[in-house]
Amino acid sequence: MAFSTSTPSTASFRCFSSGASKDISFPPIKSLKLPLFWPWQKVKMGPLSVSPMGFGTWAWGNQFLWGYQESMDAELQQTFNLAVENGINLFDTADSYGTGRLNGKSEKLLGKFIQEFQGKKQVQDEIVIATKFAAYPWRLTPGQFVKACRGSLDRLQIDQIGIGQLHWSTANYAPPQELALWDGLVAMYEKGLVRAVGVSNYGPSQLVKIHDYLKARGVPLCSAQVQFSLLSMGKSQLEIKNICDSLGIRLISYSPLGLGMLTGKYTPSRLPRGPRGLLFRQILPGLEPLLTSLEEIAQRRGKAVPQVAINWCICKGTIPIPGIKTVKQAEENLGALGWRLRSDELLQLEYAASQSPQKMIQNIFQTR
Repeated sequence: MAFSTSTPSTASFRCFSSGASKDISFPPIKSLKLPLFWPWQKVKMGPLSVSPMGFGTWAWGNQFLWGYQESMDAELQQTFNLAVENGINLFDTADSYGTGRLNGKSEKLLGKFIQEFQGKKQVQDEIVIATKFAAYPWRLTPGQFVKACRGSLDRLQIDQIGIGQLHWSTANYAPPQELALWDGLVAMYEKGLVRAVGVSNYGPSQLVKIHDYLKARGVPLCSAQVQFSLLSMGKSQLEIKNICDSLGIRLISYSPLGLGMLTGKYTPSRLPRGPRGLLFRQILPGLEPLLTSLEEIAQRRGKAVPQVAINWCICKGTIPIPGIKTVKQAEENLGALGWRLRSDELLQLEYAASQSPQKMIQNIFQTR
């Protein structure tokens, strides 16, 4: 919540300098309104300046996994507004987000919320949308991929997408299609439909290949989005991170809370409904060392468990994009910003993760 002073008063602050202190009085303030979390420095991602954490919108329109209903739209808009008002300018979506007749719903809602945002025009203009284009089997030519991009632009009601991303690689099952999709990224970049291009679910080998291919075409690879968290820091993920660092690619970490397993809100006897519950039942019993360490650090630092888990991702140099559905979730996740875990705390968490016998199941679409 923002706070305000509605009656004139004199503010007094203690200033410390060279071991001495003194009180400084300021003129009466009629009204003071501050955001929940003071604006923080942006980070560079290719040609873009983005918040050190973004928000994911996978749940917006997804009935199967996240139980979306259209009655949620009003709170989703409040959640979006709260995020933007507090410095978040990166939102991740995809043209495939939404189930059945709601396919593309996530992009439509984002477009609506951007258009109806009542804040400063400059803040609205600085919003960066990173959307992903599905490698559907019928998208066989660069032109079809460009058409997909134009469809997203229409749903988002914007003139240019911040980051156009290839949602997954087809190298494992349809290698000939892969080159056409890469050429599609080049085409949408050259046509000015996107400011930058990125990939999602690319393993180490394919990531290097597409980086080199795009570089030869004069197109920089801006970002690589993979599942990356304390639950997902295996050899392959760490290799991807090292490649990104060496090639100047920004790693975007999706599922930084392990679909909710790292929130501390669930136990083997208290599971979420639906398909997630089946997954949690398999993994949660083996996470006691990690969850215990998260709780210890959270209590010591006066933070919530999810804030510690997200902050770990930030400290590793990635941009986490936790999903949000409610104002409460947004408020909690925003608390991951404005502070950093100490080196000993990072080591404690990583050791606890290594001692937890269960790990997150990797996305089946991630390549080698």
